[in-house]
Amino acid sequence: MESWERLLEQVRACTICQAELPLGPRPVVQMHPDARILIAAQAPGRKVHASGRPFDDASGERLRDWLGVTPATFYDPQQMAIIPMGFCYPGTGKAGDMPPRPECAPAWRKPLLAELPNLELTLVIGKYAHDWHLDKRKTVTEHVKDWEALWPEVVPLPHPSPRNNMWLRRNPWFEAELIPRLRERVGELLKQQ
Repeated sequence: MESWERLLEQVRACTICQAELPLGPRPVVQMHPDARILIAAQAPGRKVHASGRPFDDASGERLRDWLGVTPATFYDPQQMAIIPMGFCYPGTGKAGDMPPRPECAPAWRKPLLAELPNLELTLVIGKYAHDWHLDKRKTVTEHVKDWEALWPEVVPLPHPSPRNNMWLRRNPWFEAELIPRLRERVGELLKQQ
């Protein structure tokens, strides 16, 4: 067994925050060392917890549309690694899901990313991923507006949740300018594999 496979096995067996999880642990992560695209997201929702498949919900439909990929491509770990900030469903709060559990990223993020030597594009999705991968002092909107500064290796994105429909309406430039470039970049990387 390869080192990355052993690590993935350990992640999927993780119980470090079991006592804090309303539905118990069910780490959801997808990776393979050949992946050239990393989706750095937040944490699985209730539907993803039930299915065990990342972005298996309305957010995933929107994200796949933004990327211009089919579910078959999206769920191919040799093409796309999906490593959220928290691997388990954290529960529901007053305004949606709770933040990712704080134990996950320090325990697993660096070892997992070290097993992805071929990454050429990292999609940083939502506030918690932005705070880890980018400048914590900026808002999601500030990062996304400044997307060209990180292009073509990193693309900051808002969360694709339907809860962000208002943000999308207020920022029409996002789907008009960034999304076509993103689809083009993703398409280029997938053709090279």
